[in-house]
Amino acid sequence: MANALSFLRQANEAERRSLVASTLGWMLDGMDVTLYAMVLPKLMREFQLSTAQAGFLASITLIASAVGGILFGILADRRGRRFALITSISVYSVFTAACGLSHGMAELAIYRALLGLGMGGEWATGAALVAETWKSESRGKALGLMQSGFAVGYALAALIAALVLPRWGWRNVFFVGLLPALLTLWIARAVEESPMWMQRQKRILELGFEIRRTASSVSAASSNSGAVALTPNPEPQIPNVPRTPLGPYAKSIVVTLLMNSAALFGWWGLFTWIPSFLALPAAQGGRGFTITASSAWIFVMQSGMWLGYVSFGYASDFFGRKKTYVGYLLIGAAMVPLYAGARDARALLVLGPLLAFFGTGHFTGFGIITAELFPTSIRAFAMGLTYNFGRALSAAAPWAIGIVARTRGLGPAFWVSACAFVIAAALATALPEAQGRGLQ
Repeated sequence: MANALSFLRQANEAERRSLVASTLGWMLDGMDVTLYAMVLPKLMREFQLSTAQAGFLASITLIASAVGGILFGILADRRGRRFALITSISVYSVFTAACGLSHGMAELAIYRALLGLGMGGEWATGAALVAETWKSESRGKALGLMQSGFAVGYALAALIAALVLPRWGWRNVFFVGLLPALLTLWIARAVEESPMWMQRQKRILELGFEIRRTASSVSAASSNSGAVALTPNPEPQIPNVPRTPLGPYAKSIVVTLLMNSAALFGWWGLFTWIPSFLALPAAQGGRGFTITASSAWIFVMQSGMWLGYVSFGYASDFFGRKKTYVGYLLIGAAMVPLYAGARDARALLVLGPLLAFFGTGHFTGFGIITAELFPTSIRAFAMGLTYNFGRALSAAAPWAIGIVARTRGLGPAFWVSACAFVIAAALATALPEAQGRGLQ
């Protein structure tokens, strides 16, 4: 274990702080968005929601996250990774807490949508910051650790639900979601901006100065030329600020967007409903656990999720990004029907971490692959677009699972997620191997 984490000891202060900030931001993002899944059985009873309506509310958050991912990606490319990270964390924290003030489905839908805007922005800005700050030989491992924060956040949501929900109700569970806003105070004070983004901004400023200086010298020459002024002035050779065309990256953008859409469809359909799968009575397709027991099972499940995130970085350094990504997805797809069909509590306890390991760990690969496919000038935009537009296309997943579960039960409905994982693996084979590429 000491050797596995040696890259952390060898990192400089800027690298470590960028990793801590992005990991905590993603962890608390995972916590805030998962709080909804943890209180869902209570909400369904209080607001008289069907499984389809409950799934629709989760879908609204995912659709909004696509918009947030694009907006914050543009913001990160123009104003910096750190500024966009701070803003996105603030947005999702405030509107998670606001969910606790809702008194009906319409109000809750509005707050979930606004929460989604911030949720969509955090991943792309944090992943871009880590990718651009860390050295290439440690980038995969660092992104794996960052991605693992979501598993810790999911586990925290389960813990909060177990402690708060039985005593103080579901509203106070959402109010806890305001705490991540405190993280922004430390990021603003202690975390440095991405050096690659700063270098590009410096280059743009230097080119802008060169443009003004060239234009001034041409104007002065024209003024001093006297009679020659009647002759048309030569066109000044003004250097252009470099703009990265999207054309050469169009195929990679389309493939990664569709690939991530399928992977996210499988994940959100599955993990939005797993807490309800454990807590709902058998008559509704669940396993009938108490809130405390289901939270404990989910907490244990996150150990597998965390290990899956972290291990991907090491596995991808050895086997390659694409092979590892495809392998995780296919094994995850095979684990879904085993988990969905299990009825014994001990079987669920064993299968849960394995399902989470492979069914979630592949998301580390998406961060590594997209960071290495796209250049600095469009990296945050491309990562935000492909990850969060994928969230939007996958937004139908919780709703679709809810529709199928209404007639067939949650267990059989989870087969939809298994099929989505297989589709994502097939799409991944169309991408080039990105391992060993230096960031552009």
